[in-house]
Amino acid sequence: MKLKIRVCQGVSGVIVVTMVTGFMMVYNSSSGQRFPPTSALSTLSSSSSRRLNASHPSTRSPNRAIPALDGYTGVMDHKPLKMHCRTCSLVTSSGQLIGGNRKEEIDRSECVIRMNDAPSHRYQQDVGQRTSVRVVAHSSLQRVLRSQRELINASQDTVFIFWGPSVSMRQDGKGHVYNNLKVLKQQLPMLKVYTISLVKMLKLDELFKKETGIDRKGSNSWLSTGWFTMAIALELCDQINVYGMVPPDFCRSSSHHTAPYHYYEPLGPDECSMYLFHEKSLRGGHHRFITEKMVFTRWAQTFNIHFHQPDWRPAAVFSAFNMSYSAEAAGT
Repeated sequence: MKLKIRVCQGVSGVIVVTMVTGFMMVYNSSSGQRFPPTSALSTLSSSSSRRLNASHPSTRSPNRAIPALDGYTGVMDHKPLKMHCRTCSLVTSSGQLIGGNRKEEIDRSECVIRMNDAPSHRYQQDVGQRTSVRVVAHSSLQRVLRSQRELINASQDTVFIFWGPSVSMRQDGKGHVYNNLKVLKQQLPMLKVYTISLVKMLKLDELFKKETGIDRKGSNSWLSTGWFTMAIALELCDQINVYGMVPPDFCRSSSHHTAPYHYYEPLGPDECSMYLFHEKSLRGGHHRFITEKMVFTRWAQTFNIHFHQPDWRPAAVFSAFNMSYSAEAAGT
């Protein structure tokens, strides 16, 4: 069937790209029902989407100006984010990375993207050493500040992108997260600190609803930092290599091996226990980790995204998923 992907440039302007894709089923964990995806609405800029639609990294001229990315604003100077990477390593915080020895492979990418307060020091052999972009949730700001010497002072070439609800990010003196970022910027004027705009946040909310059929607010959940990081990487990178992300059906297998939720907290909660608890929870403040991974799996069939440690192919996941769905349907 033909699937139309809408790409929004700023608040207005829509470019419709038609591509042929197979029918794919997505799992709605909150209701226990499976449903087909709605339109694949994207909040990406048109230039970013054209790069990602290519099957190989672009050969952009080094003299060509780098376009500004919509929705990312510098703290205090209010300048837009201008950045582009041919290849990116998106390093998750998962314990799946332990023992992988992926340092050289990860650091070989032009840009390395990390999340929240995930460190590289003491874990370089498995997670790499470089950090080009760090995406940080409002709830992780204090943990990042507590590790300021390692994560900030020694990383002033890193681009920091903070996201959070409007009440925390407001710039009228009442947003406590933004106030902290202003102080940080004053202490380290050369630090590259950006926030995701309210308009961008709303678009990413809408993207989740379009892709899954789930209203985030209605389901009383939060999008994860992984969701925002993948969305940023889609705009920033021609090719994305994701490290440490398990496929969406991984934790439902009785034979899956255990790993800590965070590689730097070996005695912390089990990864799959965390994913399944959040996916099934009806209380506020949880994330739809597995649902998000299903969306990422679909995106990887269109865009230049690859998964490592563990290594898996999106097409194989959907093949197994559809076979399982067909078998269940036959038994009813």
